[in-house]
Amino acid sequence: MSLALRSLGQTGLSVTELGCGGAPLGNLLRPLADEVARATLVAARAAGFSYFDTAPFYGFGLSERRMGDALRGGEFVISSKVGRLLDPVTGPVDANQVRHGYATPMPFEPVFDYSYDAVMRSFEESLQRLGLARVDLLYIHDIGRMTHGEENVFRMAELTSGGGLKALEELRASSAIAGFGIGVNEVAACLEVMEHARLDVILLAGRYTLLEQAPLDDLFPRCEAAGTAIVIGGPFNSGILAAGSKSSATFNYEAAPKAVIEKVAALEAVCAAHGVPLPAAALQFPLAHKLVASVIPGLDSPERVDQAVALYNTPIPPGLWAELKAKRLLREDAPTA
Repeated sequence: MSLALRSLGQTGLSVTELGCGGAPLGNLLRPLADEVARATLVAARAAGFSYFDTAPFYGFGLSERRMGDALRGGEFVISSKVGRLLDPVTGPVDANQVRHGYATPMPFEPVFDYSYDAVMRSFEESLQRLGLARVDLLYIHDIGRMTHGEENVFRMAELTSGGGLKALEELRASSAIAGFGIGVNEVAACLEVMEHARLDVILLAGRYTLLEQAPLDDLFPRCEAAGTAIVIGGPFNSGILAAGSKSSATFNYEAAPKAVIEKVAALEAVCAAHGVPLPAAALQFPLAHKLVASVIPGLDSPERVDQAVALYNTPIPPGLWAELKAKRLLREDAPTA
C-alpha cells in the first residue's frame, strides 16, 4: 500500500501522511554512521516518503548535510527551522560526547536568535548545508517558555519587534519558501505566535498523541479558523508508545512517571485484545484528525523505515477506538475515522 498524500494548508504543497523526522540523522543521543543515515533516507524514498523535516539544531548542521546529500535531485517537500544560529567552536570536538543531546562531530555551538537578520542568515546557511536551491517550509524552532523560561519574553520580542516574523513573511511573499510556521512541544507558544502572524503549518511534537489530546480544546479550533495545517512530531511521546509500559522508554525525553506508565499499560491491553500493536495505534491516531497533514516519526535505519510503513499500514478495527473511549483512555471528541 502506498503512502497517501494530503494537502498542507494553503501552501499549495502536498505531503505524504507519513514523513521522516530528521533529528536522529543528526546523531541524537548517540553516533550514527554516515552510511546508515544515507541508507535510511534512501529507504524512505523507496518506500514512497515525500516529506522530510530537519533543522540546524539536529547535530549542529549534520542532519541537514546528510539529508541534502541523500535527497538531492529528487522530488520531495523539505522543511527546516530557524531560531538557532551555529557559531564555530575552537579546539577539537569529541564526536562521542553528547552536547545538547547530540553526539556530533560538527564543530559548532547552537545560539538562540529569532531576529530578522538571524532568520535570514539561518535560511541561507540551511540552503548551503543542504546543497539545495530551495527549502519549502521554515519552522520557528523551540520558541516558548518550555525552552526559554522567563527569557521567552525577550525571545518573543526578537520575533515581533526584532523582525523575525517580518523576515519569514518576506520569504513567503517572495516565494522563496512556500510557507512558514512554528515547531515546538507546547501549545501555549503556538497560540502566542498566532497572535502575531498567519501561520501556514504548525509542527507540534508530543502534544497530540494517544496519551494526550488537550489541543482539541484550544489550538486545533484556532488552526481550523486560520487555515493552519498540523504536522505531528513525536507520535510515540519520545519512546514509550513505541516500546511499551514494561520498557525503560522515556516520556517527553525523561523517565516516564508512574501515571503515564499505567496509562500506557491500559492502552496496550486494549490494543492487544484487538490484535493491534500499540505503536500502530499511536502512529495512526493523529491522522484521523482532518487538520493533520502528516505524522513524522524520527527514523534512524532502513529497518525503522520498514517498521514505520508496516505500522502505518496495519488495519485497526473501529472497535479498538470505541473501547479506548469507553474506558476513558481516549477523549470522546477525538476523531478516530
